[in-house]
Amino acid sequence: MQLKTPIIALLILLGCSFISNAQSQIDNLVQDWERAKAYSLEYLEVMPADKFNFKATPEVRSFAEQMLHLTDANYGFTATVTGIESPVGMGESEKSTDTSKENVTKLVTAGYDFVISGLKALNDEQLSEQVTLFGRFELTKGQALSKLFEHQTHHRGQTTIYIRLVGATPPNEKLF
Repeated sequence: MQLKTPIIALLILLGCSFISNAQSQIDNLVQDWERAKAYSLEYLEVMPADKFNFKATPEVRSFAEQMLHLTDANYGFTATVTGIESPVGMGESEKSTDTSKENVTKLVTAGYDFVISGLKALNDEQLSEQVTLFGRFELTKGQALSKLFEHQTHHRGQTTIYIRLVGATPPNEKLF
């Protein structure tokens, strides 16, 4: 009988560990997106207000347009993954005529908040469900969220050069 008690305790402990890890993928995603939001807000903060329309070359998006482009993707991808209707139409943020620091920061913040609240509405099992992005890319919800994270990182990273070109210093990396 004494032998059974430690085995039962171990099984209960392992079971609790398994159960507590059931939300770990979503929890990790939420943490990553909260970090990404804070990092993007640091980028917006260090860019001088009078330089939000700065373009590194005439052919590329301005700093504000880059940030609003990643915001539109945050809404679009998240709406597809979660099934929650986006409050912003496709490309609507990037088309904003108010590219002031205050407005861009407000729009970018709202876009990240949409992602984070959408993630909190999911569970780990849903991450393996299939979705179609842009009417042609079949992938799991988890893969779509990974692509979205890559997308926002890519465009935020592009703005590092913009910040340097206007004489400001971009934030230090926020990997963890």
